[in-house]
Amino acid sequence: MFAEQRRLKILELIQEEGSARVRDLARIFSVTEPTIRQDLEKLDGEGLIVKEHGGAFLKSVPVQVKSFALQHGDNMDRKSAIADAAAAFVSDGESLILDSGSTVSEFAKRLVGRHDLTIVTNALNIALLLGAERGMEVLVTGGEFKPPTLSLTGEKAAGFFQNIRSSKLFLATGGISVNGDLTYPGLSDIPVKRAMIESAAEVFLLADSTKFGRSSLAILGGLELVDCLITDSGLSDEDRRLCEKRGIRVVVAELPQGAAKE
Repeated sequence: MFAEQRRLKILELIQEEGSARVRDLARIFSVTEPTIRQDLEKLDGEGLIVKEHGGAFLKSVPVQVKSFALQHGDNMDRKSAIADAAAAFVSDGESLILDSGSTVSEFAKRLVGRHDLTIVTNALNIALLLGAERGMEVLVTGGEFKPPTLSLTGEKAAGFFQNIRSSKLFLATGGISVNGDLTYPGLSDIPVKRAMIESAAEVFLLADSTKFGRSSLAILGGLELVDCLITDSGLSDEDRRLCEKRGIRVVVAELPQGAAKE
């Protein structure tokens, strides 16, 4: 991996986790600690992170947590259209697992006013949104707090799903590689997402079309882990074929008039 590629992956990881330690980054990227320190110094110099003794962190984290705002607010027209389409797959009385992330959070807003739903989530913002709804039962995992995504992660969060059985999972992803792998910026979420998938009878992946061709640090597995992809009309014919060859149902949500497809 070239230095610039490594720094991009480091930045993605810190943006996902909120912070990172030099020794952990050196192990993850199989380089020396001095090399990682140089990477962090460059990212700090560009104003992207704040370097500190032994690691680095996102300067925006305290403000994000206090305001309960998610970091990733781009492509919201796409995410909104996907959320509308996903809501059509939910019936009253179901049990659902909701992943963390901005697209799934938009989807959760469409569940307000529904009845007799059981929601299991590792996203604290979703829990607070739906926990106030009458007639809706909300279960929250344990685990380590991840500030940028307002979520709980790690082995403890994964273990929560051991005896959970749900009708549907609404899953997020950081990217979908050209080979059709679901990828994520951080390693700690992988066991959680695997546990979610194992606990659900049906898996819906909510991913806007810009996620295709994007590779992050950690690989969850291939697209065949999901039953249905809900995306937007920016999806290319090639990417649609990639999904359909793996037996995945593709639902395309039309973008609002005037929204860019590319």
